Amino acid sequence: MNYSSKRITYATTALLIIGVSFFAGYKLGTNKSNDSLSGVSVGSLATPADINADFSPFWKAWRTLDEKFVSTATSSAKGATSQERVWGAIGGMVAALHDPYTVFLPPEEAKIFESDIAGNFEGVGMEIGVQNGVLTVISPLKGTPAARAGIKPGDKILKIDDTLTDNLNTDQAVRLIRGKVGTKVKLTILRDDPATVSGAKPTTAPKPLEISVTRAVIDIPTLDYQMRSDGVFVIRLYSFSATSPNLFRDALRQFVKTGSHKLVLDLRGNPGGFLEAAVDMASWFLPPGQVVVREDYKDNRDELIHRSRGYDIFGSNLKMAILIDKGSASAAEILAGALSEHGIATLVGTTSFGKGSVQELVKITTDSSLKVTIARWLTPNGQSISAGGLKPDVPVEITEADAKAGRDPQLSKAVEILLKK
Repeated sequence: MNYSSKRITYATTALLIIGVSFFAGYKLGTNKSNDSLSGVSVGSLATPADINADFSPFWKAWRTLDEKFVSTATSSAKGATSQERVWGAIGGMVAALHDPYTVFLPPEEAKIFESDIAGNFEGVGMEIGVQNGVLTVISPLKGTPAARAGIKPGDKILKIDDTLTDNLNTDQAVRLIRGKVGTKVKLTILRDDPATVSGAKPTTAPKPLEISVTRAVIDIPTLDYQMRSDGVFVIRLYSFSATSPNLFRDALRQFVKTGSHKLVLDLRGNPGGFLEAAVDMASWFLPPGQVVVREDYKDNRDELIHRSRGYDIFGSNLKMAILIDKGSASAAEILAGALSEHGIATLVGTTSFGKGSVQELVKITTDSSLKVTIARWLTPNGQSISAGGLKPDVPVEITEADAKAGRDPQLSKAVEILLKK
């Protein structure tokens, strides 16, 4: 099977609420299945012999609805067609897997999704995912409406306008948050007390916050860099876009020109992007053939290993730290995990988001699709990124007092570590 793209993200899978999906290991299937159901009666296909399930309850329920159901004035099922009931049945089957990244896309949603991956940059500028069963902000992107409105990584989204999010998957949430430029969306969020992250008991129970965000055309930031007066070079990478490898190479060129050997790579709030970008960036620090990430498929079959391309321009003099937080996801976790486990960089900050799965988009009919998780990302040492994220070597929190005072103790600690080496 050939694939036209592979992307990593909540995400997605996590989805950027800007019309672009940055989700871990997304694969777009280009093959056309002969099993398309478009235009075929639901009763005309026999149950495959290898499926051990009794479908008679399904058909009894179907017939009972045909014979007895009476819609009420408030019923959401009023006017549902037989085909819409089929879509609902498939959606229910998928939901039974309890995987937030495996999602059925009926025609309307499939059309929106295909528009998204083609590049429609309107929204609020954040990526969301489902963590521990709760719709959660992975990260707002720098300079976007979400960031300006005060949305933070880890914020739990309880309501979108007046809709509770309890039973929403990420794709459904995206449709509610998206909208015309200039219009507003109200998000009711629950934000953890910073004290709970470090294990202390919160002084008071957190209260929901209502934040209004104005939708806009989003310009996705990629990278900036700075040479500090103390001799430490800092690269801030905001996303793993198609252009980020070249921008990262240019930043490294500037780093080399300074003559410094002390580098901080800031991946905080980076929701991910293209797998190929993460592999390319890791290759600047690793010899050829070193494992960057493993793709672990069902029943351990056909493990795919992504290896360094071996640019490896830095010797043992390089001193490197990587900043991570709960907004670091997917490709950011792959790069950080690889450089950490190969002994190149020290991880500083807080535990990353933990998005490490591969999705494939499969056509079910000519106008509907199934986005299905087909593999997990593993670090070079075999750690599942989805199993709790990456733990920092040096844990450092940023408190509300730090944020208000403009202090960055995570960066300060990383610099301190490098200056001592």
